[in-house]
Amino acid sequence: MATIVDAHVLYRSQNEQLKFLPEGPYSLQPSRFSWVAIQHNAAAKNGSLCVMDMKTSTNYTYPLPGRPGFAFPTDKSNRFVIGMERTLGIYDTIEKSWTPFCSGIDDGVDNTIINDGLVWDGNLIFGTKDLEFKTKKAGLYLWRKKDRKLIALRRDQICSNGKSIRVMEDGSLQLIDIDSPTKQIVGYRLDIDAGTLSQPTVLVDLTEDKSVPDGMILTPNDKYVVVSMYNPNPAEFGETREYRLSDGKLVRVWRTHGSPQNTCPQLVMHEGKVRLIITTAIENMPTERLSASPEAGNLFWGETPFESLSPCPVFPEPM
Repeated sequence: MATIVDAHVLYRSQNEQLKFLPEGPYSLQPSRFSWVAIQHNAAAKNGSLCVMDMKTSTNYTYPLPGRPGFAFPTDKSNRFVIGMERTLGIYDTIEKSWTPFCSGIDDGVDNTIINDGLVWDGNLIFGTKDLEFKTKKAGLYLWRKKDRKLIALRRDQICSNGKSIRVMEDGSLQLIDIDSPTKQIVGYRLDIDAGTLSQPTVLVDLTEDKSVPDGMILTPNDKYVVVSMYNPNPAEFGETREYRLSDGKLVRVWRTHGSPQNTCPQLVMHEGKVRLIITTAIENMPTERLSASPEAGNLFWGETPFESLSPCPVFPEPM
């Protein structure tokens, strides 16, 4: 029987634009995390980088010139590496400047943008999404630090979402990945030097679920994943779930009452305890569903049993 935890509202934005599609929370320091508002409404071609201070309940917002899929802090103060539209670049929150360093992502197809990603040993692994959410044309990419080369690992995904890497007993790397419409969490053997992936192995099968797996993190011991479930149907609450990787068993559920569309999780240290941050969205909600989901688009926090954080490495800026 899975443990049930009721999450609490952390932040209710007064700006409806920030409620549309919040994703990608990322721990910066104790009681501080960044997140992205991917786009400000259904027709918008821009979004924002946000930094939340849990001690003061203050959210700092930095409008961007495009739609960000992910944002991670770099090794320089007040700067973030961001995957935005089809470009990787550095955003400076003091100068409000955007400096691209890698383009050409998803060349040969149209109507895709960068979505979720991760930092590993200075490398970036990230994916894109088909904006119509139906065609297998989105990519899964490695931006390799040693030669600053962009490598396409796959070109047949629809909406590339949650990603984590764990080191296996033999020293190899396993990329844990979600292509949301498949409703499966899969594992690949990732060889960064060769720029290759193995065939996928299904780790958690959610194909019979009414919700869609979205953002995901590994737990600190690398034995479980925490995945936010995006439920496009009317529901009293949303769910972010913890699954055991060895057998795919559900062990814990964090419920977000009044907000069924969970998008991404992250662990953050606050007041000496490890809290789970959950982003939620109002995207695609008609008026009647919004009325029945009064907390939709808000940020939540939940109690956890963890004593440490999952790694949130900084990105070393290219010289």
